[in-house]
Amino acid sequence: MSSTSPDREAIQEQSPDRPHSPTSSDASVRGRRGRRDSVATEASYYGEMAQDRMFDGPVPDTVPSSISSFAHHPRPRSRSRSVSTTRSFRFFDTAAVERAHEVEQQIHGYQYNDDDEFGSDVFADHMSIRSADEIHSLHTVNTNGSYRHQRGSFDNIDPSKQFNRQDSTDMLLLDRTESYEGSPTEPHAIPDIIQQTVYLKEEDLILALAGYKSSPGRAFIFTLLCICTGGLAYLILRWLPRYRVYLLGYKVPLSKCDWVVLENQWGELSFHNIIKRRYNFPMSTVFNIRKDPDKPSSELDSDPLMPVLQYFDYRYMRLILHPIEGKFMLNNDWHDVSWTDINSIRNGLESATIEERGLVFGENSIEIEDKTIPQLLVEEVLHPFYIFQLFSMVLWALDEYYYYAACIFVISFISITNTLVETKSNMSRLREISRFVCNVRVLRDGFWLNIPSTSLVPGDVYEISDPSLSYFPCDSIQLTGDSIVNESMLTGESIPVSKYAATPETFYLLADANSGTIVPELAKNYLFCGTKIVRVRKPQVGNSQSHPQNADEEAVALALAVKTGFNTTKGALIRSMLFPKPSGFKFYRDSFRYVAFMSMMAAFGFIFYTITFIKLGLPASLIAFRSLDLITIVVPPALPATLTIGTNIALSRLKKKDIFCISPNRVNVGGKLDVVCFDKTGTLTEDGLDVLGLHVVNQRQSKFSELFPSAGSVVPKSTKDVDSKWNLRLSMLFAMATCHSLRLIDGDLLGDPLDYKMFQFTGWAYEEEGNYYRPDGHDVDRSPTEYPSLANESNKLAPLIMHPPTELARNIVAGDADNSFGLEGADLGVIRCFEFVSQLRRMSVIVKRFKDPDMQVFVKGAPEIMKQICKAESFPADYDELLHNYTHRGYRVIGVAAKRLPRLSWFKAQKLKREDVETDLDFVGFIVFENKLKPSTTAIIRELGDAKIRTVMCTGDNVLTAISVARECELVRKDAPVFVPHFDESMILRWECVDDPELILDSTTLVPILSGTRQSEYSAAAMRHYTLAITGDVFRWIMNCETTGVINRMLIQASIYARMSPDEKHELVEKLQEIDYSVGFCGDGANDCGALKAADVGISLSEAEASVAAPFTSRVFEISCVPDVIREGRASLVTSFSCFKYMSLYSAIQFSTVGILYKSGTNLGDFQFLLIDMFLILPIAVFMAWAGPFPVLSPKRPTANLVSQKILMNLTGQIIINLIYQSTIWTLVKQQAWYMPPIAGADDQHVQSSDNTSLFLASCYQYILIAIVLSVGPPYRERMIKNKPFIITIAVTLAMVSVILLAAPKWLFDLLVLTHLSFTFKLVILGAAVANFVAAWVGEKYVFPKISAAITRTRRQIRGGRTKTRKKFKVLLEEHEDEYQFI
Repeated sequence: MSSTSPDREAIQEQSPDRPHSPTSSDASVRGRRGRRDSVATEASYYGEMAQDRMFDGPVPDTVPSSISSFAHHPRPRSRSRSVSTTRSFRFFDTAAVERAHEVEQQIHGYQYNDDDEFGSDVFADHMSIRSADEIHSLHTVNTNGSYRHQRGSFDNIDPSKQFNRQDSTDMLLLDRTESYEGSPTEPHAIPDIIQQTVYLKEEDLILALAGYKSSPGRAFIFTLLCICTGGLAYLILRWLPRYRVYLLGYKVPLSKCDWVVLENQWGELSFHNIIKRRYNFPMSTVFNIRKDPDKPSSELDSDPLMPVLQYFDYRYMRLILHPIEGKFMLNNDWHDVSWTDINSIRNGLESATIEERGLVFGENSIEIEDKTIPQLLVEEVLHPFYIFQLFSMVLWALDEYYYYAACIFVISFISITNTLVETKSNMSRLREISRFVCNVRVLRDGFWLNIPSTSLVPGDVYEISDPSLSYFPCDSIQLTGDSIVNESMLTGESIPVSKYAATPETFYLLADANSGTIVPELAKNYLFCGTKIVRVRKPQVGNSQSHPQNADEEAVALALAVKTGFNTTKGALIRSMLFPKPSGFKFYRDSFRYVAFMSMMAAFGFIFYTITFIKLGLPASLIAFRSLDLITIVVPPALPATLTIGTNIALSRLKKKDIFCISPNRVNVGGKLDVVCFDKTGTLTEDGLDVLGLHVVNQRQSKFSELFPSAGSVVPKSTKDVDSKWNLRLSMLFAMATCHSLRLIDGDLLGDPLDYKMFQFTGWAYEEEGNYYRPDGHDVDRSPTEYPSLANESNKLAPLIMHPPTELARNIVAGDADNSFGLEGADLGVIRCFEFVSQLRRMSVIVKRFKDPDMQVFVKGAPEIMKQICKAESFPADYDELLHNYTHRGYRVIGVAAKRLPRLSWFKAQKLKREDVETDLDFVGFIVFENKLKPSTTAIIRELGDAKIRTVMCTGDNVLTAISVARECELVRKDAPVFVPHFDESMILRWECVDDPELILDSTTLVPILSGTRQSEYSAAAMRHYTLAITGDVFRWIMNCETTGVINRMLIQASIYARMSPDEKHELVEKLQEIDYSVGFCGDGANDCGALKAADVGISLSEAEASVAAPFTSRVFEISCVPDVIREGRASLVTSFSCFKYMSLYSAIQFSTVGILYKSGTNLGDFQFLLIDMFLILPIAVFMAWAGPFPVLSPKRPTANLVSQKILMNLTGQIIINLIYQSTIWTLVKQQAWYMPPIAGADDQHVQSSDNTSLFLASCYQYILIAIVLSVGPPYRERMIKNKPFIITIAVTLAMVSVILLAAPKWLFDLLVLTHLSFTFKLVILGAAVANFVAAWVGEKYVFPKISAAITRTRRQIRGGRTKTRKKFKVLLEEHEDEYQFI
């Protein structure tokens, strides 16, 4: 058990991959060099690596538990990323944050630079449990702003010196507990820290926070300022909160502050009031106390009282002020130091303890704050977008644009209402998912009480065998009894999971557990909040031998509450839904930059035309109205809304295909995917496995038998080849019938699909506590009584009993020397089961046949581990050959072994150790499973390949099986060589071709070492498409020990990753992202949660709540959802571009029209504005987005750069064309004999003039025709002609404008304040509109792209190279191609 306190790890200001001294764990790494940027976690060394799995399969197929799933919280990125994100702080002193990292490097005795290929990060996993307060205490900011070291002086640290782990720990503990003992009346001086950084591990979030006190004088000034500006100051400071901080308060030490300011690495600011409550309990009741064995005993027992509890809640996580360190810390992984003795734990809590834990941890409720409609309304209305609309409406109303203002008000009202309804609906759905309240029976003060689950606190002992309890109300440890639970709400796996009573070792593991990580040994005793109770079995009432004082409690199944509320695993998942990470997609950033640019243009226009109006001598009020109105034209209020049109339509189309999305921003990101990673089992292949048959060892011939296709064919039909004491064929059959983790629930067998298929293959019946599962046509008419009597030897539960079919039972007993027991002699009772352990990759059972004095052991597991536990002489000569043959062809193979335990009683069987049971076994044979591809898999992989979207398999299965499946589904070419790495005798990594071991790769360049002979055996095309298949252990070694160059070459060349643990899948996604891949991940299992969450686009093939870890969930369990998401993402992205460009050109066209009219002192009329915005722009912009995605994925991806040269060139060109068109019309109309000049300064009801009429009608054609030009079709969207609503809208609007131009009715003519135009000039306008359309079309499709390309070439020539930053993986691919060509 580690002495390091894990509770403060969540508040570290450190990168997760901080290098450590090699002197601490040399043996564990065999002297290998480590890399500084590995993001391996401690879970990887706990045995979660997939090569430790059982049955050659991934986690969910082999371990019916959430061992890996609940380490799903996003692991920290590499150090380089952490530092870079820290630099994004704007409110806090970034330099201080950077100095904190530098000091941390010095304290821990290491330095690195980005050019160093070798770091010393091998020990990052072991050091990750360092408590966060130890880190923060070393680099904090004093009240005077200076940087200081705490707990000793480090001014003379030699940066080159390497401290080992113990040294650094001792150094951090200097003066930790000195003078801290005593009562609250003798407090230790709290350090005056005014600013700190916090790392929230579960959220992968870096925070900077500072303490403030409110100033009454400043508050008065703020109030006065708001009143004097009519609330404008309030709005500005609401939108720019960092300035409000300076205005309302002043910095003080964190221990004395009234409120704190938090900023995360994305620049998001939040304010939190400090809650102070009288406490007066020891510090160990709030924080895990780390004790230093080197300290004197008086100091070792130091546990000062905390007179006051000061805390605040951030994202439903509670940060509490540490009374000694003077910093705010999480305590979400707190554990009671008394949780070591099970007897004392079962006594429950006392009232005083309940009171203090209620103060610290709050209610056991995942209660999402439900904002009222007025609160939501205020937040929505005060958004800058709606404030700008409100400003526009007020301006229009004052300028007597009543109709237009009323229409905009109605549209805004509908928009706000829809937003409120949607927000309330989403919050209600989340509240339904998260909130759960029930009554529980809890032991307090020695009495059993019924209390609401919200009153539970950590340390409470409650009954889980209560029939009224359907879900676990908190994270708990099972104390007595056993249970079967369904964790699908959290993991996506509907396989029942067995849980068992805790042992003393359980609580040591709990104390050592890092926040958010549950190791396999602990998971089997850990009950996760929100998981459904399938069945709970009470311990036997009579069994009070070991704990007679607790005999009453032994009558029920008990659990210990260890985490409550949002500290639970379910709470972490709900937080991930409430606070998703910003996507950081370039399109959204660029769009708001463009809006800012347009606002600047509006400001220049405002100044220019204000001067123009003054020169014209217009009244001041009119100047103000017209100039301000110009701002609403240049930045139209509907512009931001156009960003969501394409996304919302894409979401509706995806929903019709049973693809659901909880993060709409990820839709557009889906259009930019470069690589998609797939899980294998259940994703590329069918979920269930079918038993192909069995191979049993023929001991006489020392080889395997032929394949037995059925269970009946295994049993000998005659006695001539039967050994009455031992028969390998029977052992194989018995192992298949008993060695599994199936459970009988409501008449159905539930458990791992592989176990279920294996048991079904036998055709046997299953009995559990008198309940039967009978296959079709199988009657069980016998019920031996020996097994219950055996069980009652120690008053334990009756064993599971397996009954063979009658005909098979006759064949079995026919070979027995003594068959006087009849058919019952073939029945099997499972006396003891050793559950699957990931490190061992196997499970085993102790079984007893009816009336047989001996017992038998049956083991099944991965073939690779059979040689470790079986006698060498029991293996046939063709063991490796047969195994290689099946795995190479894509089958899954399981090894079976057995042995006999003579004269073993039930009591002795319970005392046996696992290592004694699983040794000196006789190898029995292989069970061969076939895993078929899903019908759509090959076609989808081929479609993605044609679109130049890279596909990668990331599975926990055997590497040869993975290669076979990859070739079958065309993920890799069937004729291309696949290289698999392994370590040779010298522990050097060697890359060999799986089909020809003599063909190898260069270990540095990862390029084939070719010879003339090899070139003749493989075609040039095949060699060019060679790929790598990486196993999980090699992947971990490469991440830790290889150079950056080798890692990058592996990432761009490997297509198959086998034996990958959940943690490694997560890391693979992050590593691909680090070389600028936009990564998608598609999976269905619990072990995919981390990767689904880390990916840019995660798609979960699951109906369960595990989908909260993925932005997309498909209820159609086919990978056809992947191209659907990509197609819709591309269509949405292109639609957003088109709509945004259309709205930008709309504002530019109207700006040109109004600008020309402003020069004459006039304007457009009220109803003219109304017709343009309501009857032209609005329907066109909406229906433009209705075009569906193009069915064929193009190899070229759409751009996501809104301010790229190409986009800006097109916009500029279109603006110039439209300006020329309007200027030409205006010039021509002034030359006509019937020309009517405008009246400068006239109100908007008297704007009749030839300038107004001609420009209004000409611009109407521009608004319509430019939509056709900007409506993008293939290769990303369907052809415009298929968008029938858009075509109808264009036709109707063109017809309407043409009617107004050529033959407007009198009422419409007067309503739009038009003037007479000659018929000839009307034809001129019509002809000019056609010419404008042709010029815009040719320019958009041909001229402007060529001009942009020419400018790019010129810039390259001037600068002597590329002018655009390229994605890193593209550069790596080119370098790799050059290396290949050279060799």
